[in-house]
Amino acid sequence: MTEPASPQPAQWLRIVQYPPVRLAIFGTIMFYMLGFSNNFMGQAAGNIWAQIAIVIGWSAAGFAVYSWLVRLIERRSVTELAFPGMGKELGIGLLVGFGLYSASVIVLMIMGIYKIAGFNPASFMLTAIPMAVSAAVFEELLFRGVLFRIVEEWLGSWISLFISSAVFGLVHLMNPAATMTGAIFIAVEAGILLGAAYMLTRRLWMSMGFHAAWNWTQSAVFSGVVSGSDSDPGLIKPLIDGPALLTGGQFGLEASVIAALFCTTTGVILTIMAVRRGHVVLPFWKQQALTGTH
Repeated sequence: MTEPASPQPAQWLRIVQYPPVRLAIFGTIMFYMLGFSNNFMGQAAGNIWAQIAIVIGWSAAGFAVYSWLVRLIERRSVTELAFPGMGKELGIGLLVGFGLYSASVIVLMIMGIYKIAGFNPASFMLTAIPMAVSAAVFEELLFRGVLFRIVEEWLGSWISLFISSAVFGLVHLMNPAATMTGAIFIAVEAGILLGAAYMLTRRLWMSMGFHAAWNWTQSAVFSGVVSGSDSDPGLIKPLIDGPALLTGGQFGLEASVIAALFCTTTGVILTIMAVRRGHVVLPFWKQQALTGTH
């Protein structure tokens, strides 16, 4: 007996499930949520407890909206935000993000470029938490959860890694002290690292951990400039004197060849691990060739 054909989804659903349309819908909504998050944080500047309350509430809203879109349009469970294993992946991301930035600064210390002139009170490390968490949550939902994931389903892992990395770097040109050099460095080192973390785990927790820990360590511990943005002083009062190629200049350490070496190497290692696990997605035309569909 022939099995009855499964019912076709409604026409509106077929339209919005088409990757470019889905990318536009998801991307626009999450982009505005990222913008609102930054705006709310700016309005509460100077009030750490208000900022913490905002980041908790708005992050919960971001997760809820993203999950609602996935269930409504893609008609699937939101596996990229599943809780089992979250602690381990988030923890690894936090530790590695902290370690990568700290290792970059230690190299500068050994070279005599970064010197510790003194220390601020430990409370100075609190002020960087809300912005680090907000950036990690909303930028990862947007750039890995939406952009990387949907382009990967459509055009495959390698094209998606290139596109998402390039876009991630270019949007950092919107920051006050942004430079094209800094944007290129961000695209290569952070774009590959964060995209590879998603490829490897197929979830967003590790990339969120990398992102949050890097930004927080940069600002809260070492008083560095975060991607060309304004940063409050952190725990350490530094004296930094060296070429921009090593220090990153006004953009921050992301534009340093030292950070690029550490982060890109880590990203390449994660990418190789993802390949070995069989997590590379082929573009749609290769998938069709393998299955014989059109």
